[in-house]
Amino acid sequence: MNPKPLTAAEVLAIVARHCSPESYRGKRVLLIVPDGTRTAPIGMLFDALFRQIGQVTKAFDVLIALGTHQPMSETAICRRLEISEKARQTEYSRVRFFNHAWDQPAALKQVGMLSSREVSVLTEGLFGMDVPVEVNRRIFDYDQVIIVGPVFPHEVVGFSGGNKYLFPGVSGPEVLNFFHWLGAVITSPPVVQWFASWTGASDGCPAA
Repeated sequence: MNPKPLTAAEVLAIVARHCSPESYRGKRVLLIVPDGTRTAPIGMLFDALFRQIGQVTKAFDVLIALGTHQPMSETAICRRLEISEKARQTEYSRVRFFNHAWDQPAALKQVGMLSSREVSVLTEGLFGMDVPVEVNRRIFDYDQVIIVGPVFPHEVVGFSGGNKYLFPGVSGPEVLNFFHWLGAVITSPPVVQWFASWTGASDGCPAA
């Protein structure tokens, strides 16, 4: 059986079933999308969401989940969202684009802490450190955050997608770097299991 890709009309119909305009009227909405290193029909989903709710929201903005990748230019973000620069200045002029500022402390907010004891238990005593858990503080300015992106196998946390767009996608450098050191020290399978329990996901796949 060869599944057929969904058409733009089918995607719009799915979004319409789950995103009632009245549920978003007057609200501030932030889309978190991957940068250019992840392949997916991001533009199709962006367009469907904008058509469905973009005109009734108080704000409809886009945050690029860079991790520690290079910031994307306005032109590159337009390509990521599959819109022309002309359409950017007309149809989508009210949409603001933001790159995740992982290297700017003022742009981050601490929401928790992984203790040295937890890290020591996790690594069976191989190392221990306190890891501040920070995330882009911009997400707290919105009523609704919508993650738009694919789920792929990932060499560090098992799967990319879902909660990984928050941690480490728009998180601070300490927790982002910690994930990668953790994968190097204890290998990927234990990281997958731990990450699933930490984020509340099942089967190693972060919840959307």
